[in-house]
Amino acid sequence: MEKNIILGTAGHIDHGKTRLVKALTGIETDRLKEEKERGITIELGFASLDLPNGQVIGIVDMPGHEKFVKNMVAGSSGIDVVAMVIAADEGVMPQTREHMEICNLMGIEHGMVALTKIDMVDPDLLELALEDINDFVQGTFLEDKPVVPVSSVTNEGIDNFIKTLESICSTIPERKFSSIFRLPVDRVFSMKGFGTVITGTLMSGSINVGNDIMVYPRQIVSKIRGIQVHGSGVETAGPGTRTAINFQGLAKESVSRGDILSRPGSLIESYMVDAHFLYLNSNSKPAKNRTRIRFHSGTSEILGYLILLDRPEMMPGDEAPVQFRLESPVCCIKDDRYVIRSYSPVKTIGGGTILNPASQKHKLFDESVIQGLENLILEDNEQTILFFLSLKGYKGLYFSELRVMTNLPDKKLSTELQKMLAKQQVIQIDKEKQKFVHGEVFDDFKEKLIQKLEIYHAKNPLKEGMPTQELKSKFQYIDDAKFFNLLFTKLSRENLIVLDKNIVKLSDHKVALQVDQHDVKEKIKKIYKISGLTPPFFRTICQDLELDKKNAIDVLHMLINEKSIVKTKDDLYFDAETINSIEQKLTGFLKEKESITTPEFKDLTGGISRKYVIPLIEYFDSINLTIRVGDTRQLRRKN
Repeated sequence: MEKNIILGTAGHIDHGKTRLVKALTGIETDRLKEEKERGITIELGFASLDLPNGQVIGIVDMPGHEKFVKNMVAGSSGIDVVAMVIAADEGVMPQTREHMEICNLMGIEHGMVALTKIDMVDPDLLELALEDINDFVQGTFLEDKPVVPVSSVTNEGIDNFIKTLESICSTIPERKFSSIFRLPVDRVFSMKGFGTVITGTLMSGSINVGNDIMVYPRQIVSKIRGIQVHGSGVETAGPGTRTAINFQGLAKESVSRGDILSRPGSLIESYMVDAHFLYLNSNSKPAKNRTRIRFHSGTSEILGYLILLDRPEMMPGDEAPVQFRLESPVCCIKDDRYVIRSYSPVKTIGGGTILNPASQKHKLFDESVIQGLENLILEDNEQTILFFLSLKGYKGLYFSELRVMTNLPDKKLSTELQKMLAKQQVIQIDKEKQKFVHGEVFDDFKEKLIQKLEIYHAKNPLKEGMPTQELKSKFQYIDDAKFFNLLFTKLSRENLIVLDKNIVKLSDHKVALQVDQHDVKEKIKKIYKISGLTPPFFRTICQDLELDKKNAIDVLHMLINEKSIVKTKDDLYFDAETINSIEQKLTGFLKEKESITTPEFKDLTGGISRKYVIPLIEYFDSINLTIRVGDTRQLRRKN
């Protein structure tokens, strides 16, 4: 499969970038009236070039004027190879240096120098320009790369430029595969009969006509109506292509440069990102904590603050893990490149790679965070997954979030997670939604839950167990029912707890009566046995026996759990054998007569008071023995 490659032209204003592109392709990339009048490139210009071997490459012509460097940064996103354009009559200039710094920060590794306007200098001046360039490229990605003298006026050197470019392109490896489709928006316009068209460099993933696409961070969804790559209509577009997408029913005003296109639910919006940051040697003073900055990622520029995590200030040339706190949301992926420019005066001061694309506030000088971020640079997939899961704690992360946090292709991420699940480093708490938590976090929670049960049993030794809802309420910060269900299941399998309906207890918990409690139990049991169908209220028993209320209630619950007594309504309890006896009488009566009135039920019980009759007949309704039909009760039919 043919590689898709994007060439970017960079360099100082009026050094001949746009003329070089026109000499190569015949395409005029200055498209704005203002650009033509002023003779400078303000916006990004686009073209394509057919190489002799048949490969078609996309070209991004980036503006050189210092006022429009932010547009140059936008253009550098997604570029594979750079032609650094330097005019022979002027040599290396301020924007040449800034463009070189930006290319280095963006991780561009392939390129050449185009020494333009050679028709305007004599051989001696040309020699000086070449020496100047040789000094300039030392220590940069263009060190030892080809320098090709050209004239866009006479076309001298153009063929050599194309041949050199073709040779460089043959050495560029395939882009790192990503399952996530992303296209940073660099241009939006309307075409009569077509509607809204969005263009950009397709960074990763692929798209097809008919796909639903979301505009981030606006979260607007629209369907792809048509796709063009290098001016030709296609059904599918892949990474490394200059792509124009026509959308159905999408208003031009609802999208702008800086937005990013992806599939619905694929990206995460965040106001904070952690990153590896290089503070350029060319800076004249240290960078302080909370320095106001301009954050450039993709085609976006967002204002924010630089947060130094491990030091009070950065000296020129320093590298460190940092956090950027932004005023608008950004949608990045781990390992994305970014550039930082100062707030005022505007100048490129540094950049690097994104480590955590959806971060949270960190405490300064937190060693675990600092070490964790530094480890992310090592690209250890297992440690990367564990670090992000540890940050999220009990909340965990979905597979869709881990795609963004790790920048691993779906198959690779699935394989890593399966290996980690087998070692119980990771626990999957929701198979359907593919949600995961760190194994240690899960184990820590198991210990906390067991501790809560131990405390409960110590305070309530006569209770069989703790209501599950009461236990869950002790952890109100967790509202995931599946988390608890999995936890209970695992603890049960490990024989650490016993779960019986809505009651949970430690597996070694046994209800044990003390001597005085045993006496209380026997006295209460005897009272209910003797009183039969006319028992006293429980509060009366407590008063008569002068019982401690809490102690008495604990014993009462024990008797209920043992099924020695039966509760009918608040504070009114009956001996279980007495209830069983009257239940048999009632069942026999109803089988013979089919229905019973309240007065008839009263006669059946021996004429006891209404204060006992009503609770008893309602109790039999509550256990589904009888059903009320008008003023009578009938046996409830069982399916």
